Amino acid sequence: MTVGVALNASDADNQVDASVLLAREAAEAGLRSAWFGQTFGADSPQLAALVGRAVPGLQVGTSAIPVFGRHPLVVSGQAQTAQAATHGRYHLGLALGTKLLTEGGFGLPFERPIARLREFLLALRQLTREGEAEFRGELLTAVTPVPARVPGAEGGVPLLVAAMGPQALRVSGELADGILPYLAGPRALADHIVPALVAAAEAAGRPAPRVVALVHGVVTDDVERVRRKATEQLAFYEQIPSYARVVELSGARRASDVAVIGDEKTVAAEVRRYRDAGATEVVFSGTEIAGEEDRRRTWALLGELAG
Repeated sequence: MTVGVALNASDADNQVDASVLLAREAAEAGLRSAWFGQTFGADSPQLAALVGRAVPGLQVGTSAIPVFGRHPLVVSGQAQTAQAATHGRYHLGLALGTKLLTEGGFGLPFERPIARLREFLLALRQLTREGEAEFRGELLTAVTPVPARVPGAEGGVPLLVAAMGPQALRVSGELADGILPYLAGPRALADHIVPALVAAAEAAGRPAPRVVALVHGVVTDDVERVRRKATEQLAFYEQIPSYARVVELSGARRASDVAVIGDEKTVAAEVRRYRDAGATEVVFSGTEIAGEEDRRRTWALLGELAG
């Protein structure tokens, strides 16, 4: 099982420069991958490409690009370019997104997200694997009158989905290379998410997909203060039905209850629990929540666990 970290340099004077420095530090600590979120700020595939280019050997990924407000032809070009830039170390994560951000930000109706995800994946698989597509769906059309291949990305791009609900897991098991569950504790993974994913893959005649568990956590001695801060930061997710559901399935009441916060022994034990629950990879996010000293302390432990 590999261990990585989500990088967040959105408060830096220059996000690209700061991300490269953080990625170098992560690689030096022994971490295997660095992941970048996607909202309305930095373009995550481009950021991953720049970082992956600057830090050879480090796997880089996007977690995750919403399928609303994007088109498979455009996302394919971004992903293939990042794959060529990193010589095969880029991983593309997709997400359904949320009603709040889709309708409030893009002005698009948040309708039939599962159907859109299925069509997006079908078109994107053709584009990233073959460099061309002839896809005409009910919601999306992706046709290449000229080639869409990016030289250097011939090996394709791993496609992962931030899937946690039954329908999204079914589509991901059939069409994606893996999933990126967030705020899903070991209980939710073992009892609900991994079995549904594997069953869908088996029904489609495919091998079990990757399970890249995104874990909000940090090594710290100031557990109560950091837990309170995490409660404030993660409260947004409690308004989103999919996250509220998976938090409940994890046996928790608040999103922060799923966060892994404690000393090295506590955090290491939780990483093992995620592995035992079916995670093939663990990526820690929010490691900056307790300050620089605890972030470095967290990365040191995670680097040891990655080794």
